[in-house]
Amino acid sequence: MIALPKQETKLMVAVHGWSGIVLGLLLYAVVLTGTAAVFAEEIGIWSGGHVATQSAFERPIASHVQKLGADTPAEYREAVDLFETGDHDLGMFFHRHEMEAGMPISRGWFYLVGADGAVKERSFGTNEDVFGPRNDNAFSSFLVETHVRLHVPSPYGLILTGVLGLAMLVAAISGLLIHRHLFKDIFTLRRGAKPVLLNRDRHSVAGTWSLPFAFILAFTGSFFSFFGTIGVPIVAMAAFGGDVEALNESVFGNPGTPDARPTPTAGLDRITIDAIRRAGAVPTFAAIENFGRADAKVTTYHPPASGDIAPISLVYNGADGTFDAQKPLIGPRPSVGGTLAAIMSPLHFGNFAGIVSKAIWFGLGFAMCYVTYTGLRLWLVRREAGSRSLDWLDRSLVIVGLGLPLALLGSGVAFLLTMPLETATFWTPAGFMIASAAVIAAGALWRSAASFAQALTALTGVVMLALPILRLLMGGPGWVNALEAGQWVIPTVDLALIVAGGALVRRLRFLEKSDADITPVMQAAE
Repeated sequence: MIALPKQETKLMVAVHGWSGIVLGLLLYAVVLTGTAAVFAEEIGIWSGGHVATQSAFERPIASHVQKLGADTPAEYREAVDLFETGDHDLGMFFHRHEMEAGMPISRGWFYLVGADGAVKERSFGTNEDVFGPRNDNAFSSFLVETHVRLHVPSPYGLILTGVLGLAMLVAAISGLLIHRHLFKDIFTLRRGAKPVLLNRDRHSVAGTWSLPFAFILAFTGSFFSFFGTIGVPIVAMAAFGGDVEALNESVFGNPGTPDARPTPTAGLDRITIDAIRRAGAVPTFAAIENFGRADAKVTTYHPPASGDIAPISLVYNGADGTFDAQKPLIGPRPSVGGTLAAIMSPLHFGNFAGIVSKAIWFGLGFAMCYVTYTGLRLWLVRREAGSRSLDWLDRSLVIVGLGLPLALLGSGVAFLLTMPLETATFWTPAGFMIASAAVIAAGALWRSAASFAQALTALTGVVMLALPILRLLMGGPGWVNALEAGQWVIPTVDLALIVAGGALVRRLRFLEKSDADITPVMQAAE
């Protein structure tokens, strides 16, 4: 039981309410897109029609790296990034490190090698070009980018999401303090009570159960947002005279005696085989420092081992392919700070235990969306008192709360329609903007917020039901072909869309009834 004096309780209620109202709609958008981004990899497989299941790192890659390295100008062989993209194709980025507008960038040649060994693509550009959205992953990339920075230019987008993370932290702490009976609230759901009490109980139960997740999500999200935009420049200025590149080399590099003698970077196939054996999983990324030199180092990055949270990094000698050491993500030696920094990403995206942790994070994220939406709704109705002065806020809540999922689905429709035309990188965000504009215009003209909520819910369900059909019509693989290839993600996502869409269509009047249930007699317990 948390017992605060009456005056402090009123203050915490005010803080809890206003922290949600001031940034609540933006916070809802970040949490909703983050909930979808938990399954970004699976959404990418489904939307791109990828059926391959063998990793590029499970195939021989050494000969391709050596051949393409020989074709690359020497000034761009300072380092090589190896990663999977597309349908388990191998991406190679031969590059050098530069400074542009005071920020470090990588510039060089990118190659895309298919499973058959053919070079599908050659292009020259920066790391933003290489790791940005591609035609076959534009939809999943759009979801992640929306969550990370709301498509606001750097560094302002990251700062904005960092501030939203702090707002979530304030709401979570104040929400904890205003619960007079915390453990009782976890299990209190009076199904036979009046609608007003039932809706308050639903908000309270969902909020109480998701409190630990809210703390984790808010803290890790703020860490990511402020780490690069504020933390790195401050540390670089204090300890490295403002040299960000020197800071990165000291924190993330592999120390050693320089040896620039030309020596082939050999044994990459032995390295990948040994790395998979040691880590128990294929690499998600591999980096080669000083490619073609005697002091070359190869670092492979892997997901956390079973029962662990921190990712695994293994370092090999590039010249002979022998194992060197397991390296912490930050710093040359293990440390508490390095471990804490390493677990931030798994804790934020919930990918530390495969599909199980992703499913739990998705459920908790959905609960956070529900808590945010219903909290705003409760705050609004309590102050409305029959007046139409807050009708604009009521409509805004419906437009964002129920229109955002529809607009995201609209971007998926645009992606499926334009991916075969190789124009998905443009039309995926354009589809989102078109759908958003249509929702905003309709919401402003609709006769009431309650009926508009019902219409949005119905249309969202219809679009969900249509997406699997559209995917097949645009040439996507069927369930039989996907399952024969061992790819269970495609039919699973189709089924999830069908079930969710069917549930929404069946409950068209749910939101209208909920609006009628929440009355102005609600007390400050929200």
